[in-house]
Amino acid sequence: MARILSRSTRQIYSSQSTLQPQHHAVSVRFYAKEASPKALKGDDMLKGIFFDVKKKFETAIGILRKEKITIDPEDPAAVAQYAKVIKTVREKADLFSESQRIQYTIKTRTEGIKDARSYLLALKEIRLKRGLTDELGAEAMMMDALLKIEKELKKPLMRNDKKGMALLMTEFDKINQKLGIRKEDLPKYEEQLELKIAKAQLEELKKDAHEAMRTQKIREEFKDEEMVDVKSLDIRNFI
Repeated sequence: MARILSRSTRQIYSSQSTLQPQHHAVSVRFYAKEASPKALKGDDMLKGIFFDVKKKFETAIGILRKEKITIDPEDPAAVAQYAKVIKTVREKADLFSESQRIQYTIKTRTEGIKDARSYLLALKEIRLKRGLTDELGAEAMMMDALLKIEKELKKPLMRNDKKGMALLMTEFDKINQKLGIRKEDLPKYEEQLELKIAKAQLEELKKDAHEAMRTQKIREEFKDEEMVDVKSLDIRNFI
């Protein structure tokens, strides 16, 4: 069960949603957000980072000790409760939300890109790496819009071309209108994304719980015991 608890805590901190496999370490950047640290000596900076991460971890554990988590990804109420716990941890520990992580990734990975086409391709790469789907086909529409503008300009569109970018933004507004996407609905889309992530994380926890119980059942002293329903497990009892 300790391994399951470890995964639960790691998922809350992770910079990658469980919509894709997690095979790499978490970047410290996501703990510290975007604030630039003051000029410090190497040891002082590492010490500061360590205590900051330690504080955030202890905050997360403190919340997990109090909040009930039901490992049932098929129950909308359980998913909503888990998403609520994650949100509480994020707010109390001052961590990025998933949409904020995406925004930060976009900002850091595209700030040196000069042309619009490479920028859109970078967005697609980020989406694919994060395991997100383009269910509406918006990317293809955006590339078509860019092609239209570049044909009118008779040259590649650069991001510092204010007139050309204004024309492109107008085309993007038309796409958003066609797809029914409104800026005022962004909080709703973020909530839907958080619920999707919460469900995926619960599915991973359920998978890990079953694997842990099967491994335990192989041992001689547990071979006659029945496997419990993962929904009955209370993570708080193992912290």
